[in-house]
Amino acid sequence: MDQQRAHPGVGPRPAPDGRWSVHGPPWRGRPAGGGHSGGPGARGDRLPWLSTVVVGVIVMGGTSVAAHGQGREPLGLVARLLLLAAVAVLLVRHRHPVVAVAGTSAATLVYLALGYPYGPVLLAVAVGCFSAIVSGHRTAAWWSLGGLWAGHLLAAHWLYRWLPPDGDGPAPWSQEAFVTAWAVAVVAAAELLRVRRGQWAAARAERAAAEKRRADEERLRMARELHDVLAHSISVINVQAGVGLALLDVDPEQARTALTTIKSASKEALGEVRQVLENLRAPGDAPRAPAPGLDRLPELVDQAAGAGLAVTVETDGDRGPVPPGADLAAFRVVQEALTNVVRHSGSRTAHVRVTYGEEHLGLVVDDEGPATGGDAGGSGNGLIGMRERAAALGGTIAAGPRPDGGFRVTAELPLKPGRGAAPDAAGSEGAS
Repeated sequence: MDQQRAHPGVGPRPAPDGRWSVHGPPWRGRPAGGGHSGGPGARGDRLPWLSTVVVGVIVMGGTSVAAHGQGREPLGLVARLLLLAAVAVLLVRHRHPVVAVAGTSAATLVYLALGYPYGPVLLAVAVGCFSAIVSGHRTAAWWSLGGLWAGHLLAAHWLYRWLPPDGDGPAPWSQEAFVTAWAVAVVAAAELLRVRRGQWAAARAERAAAEKRRADEERLRMARELHDVLAHSISVINVQAGVGLALLDVDPEQARTALTTIKSASKEALGEVRQVLENLRAPGDAPRAPAPGLDRLPELVDQAAGAGLAVTVETDGDRGPVPPGADLAAFRVVQEALTNVVRHSGSRTAHVRVTYGEEHLGLVVDDEGPATGGDAGGSGNGLIGMRERAAALGGTIAAGPRPDGGFRVTAELPLKPGRGAAPDAAGSEGAS
């Protein structure tokens, strides 16, 4: 444990026009290499051949059928080329939606102005308009569709005298009402789809952020668990190794005892590390061994005694049901505090007091001091880990020097879930 002396209570502090940014709408993903939403990487390198061919078949075939009985110009080569152009430009609607909607609207306007039959050519305009609005280019779509509507109105009620077919009169206003209703419906449907896709994208982003947050919390919990296990055990092993080396020649029997303690501590550490790693590999599986709790305080006392630390334990109140998360956190807090005494205190004694209340579990760990080493003024990972455990359950931790020169760690952990605890905190702590 890298815990050092700290002061009490000090711990880690914990666009109006409807267009998207240059990287396109959030559901489309950022193009490779950076670029505009209509760039080559917006939907990969594939062109929408299939859907464009389907639209082309409908436009070509449907117009041939609809031409009968309209009394307009016959479908000749020029008409076919204009229909083909209105559809072909849709191939670039994913990469260049503005070009697609403007091109198909222009080709359709020329087609209608030359007196060719009405028909499903307006379907191509609808597809181009949808692509532009959904991709965020609303202004371009509105201008293109508005230009087509205004141009058709102008040709049908004023320029018809100079446009084919010969002898044609003004179009009935009922027809203009239909064209206007069609334009409004296309825009409304495209806007509705754009809003819905934005909502879906926001929901996906929120789910992704929640998953990342849960992964970060799990990673932090695992790191804290490994730190607590290894810091305590390695501290005991370090102390016993020093004792064994010092007594190897003068007192072999005492050195043997130190080596036995090292073997026991390392075996226990390996078992706990293996349990944590198994939980990482298969997070859905139940742990093979129960999580440690306050019922294992005697083991901590024995390990501390092996490191030359005399620990006394005092209990106040009657122990009732303790949630697994609070039980594990309490065990780790005491473990960290005793490891702190072994590594950073000149005292060879420590006192642990456990208080069971109706709603809270209290812990106090005292040592006589004084602090040793040159790092006694900061706060290390041990204190950070203890505070994170307590905060996850809605509890508090305070650590700092006592007036008489010793050091004290106090903790208060709730015994009833839901009192300030983070969601699933108890469950996640108890499962490791």
